[in-house]
Amino acid sequence: MSFLESLVPIFGIVFTFGIPGLIIFWAIYTKHKERMRLIEKGIPPEDVKKFYSEAEKVKDPLRGLKWGIILAFLGGGIIIANLLYEKYQINDGMTFGFVVLFLGIGFLVYYLVVKSKYQALKTNNSSELKS
Repeated sequence: MSFLESLVPIFGIVFTFGIPGLIIFWAIYTKHKERMRLIEKGIPPEDVKKFYSEAEKVKDPLRGLKWGIILAFLGGGIIIANLLYEKYQINDGMTFGFVVLFLGIGFLVYYLVVKSKYQALKTNNSSELKS
């Protein structure tokens, strides 16, 4: 076994445990620095908790619809790309193109659905204000 071959397990162990350890250390360190800056500014902890709380953040009610449409079109693109590959022996670049095409169509369908929902909501609110 040569010198370079003996370094492979050492680098594997270092990269497997060292890089995640550095990432965790960096996250803890930056959070600590942020808290120290807040203490220096004199901001009370209640305000910080209120700012970072999940309950205060507005969540998109149509988030599930978006992911459902996008994943359905992604799956459809993969299925069609595989069928065309098996039937016509098209190359891998075309199959990737079909997947990306169907993903783009999924985003466009989501946009159209959300746009129609917001327009319907807007017309309902404006008609209620006039009455």
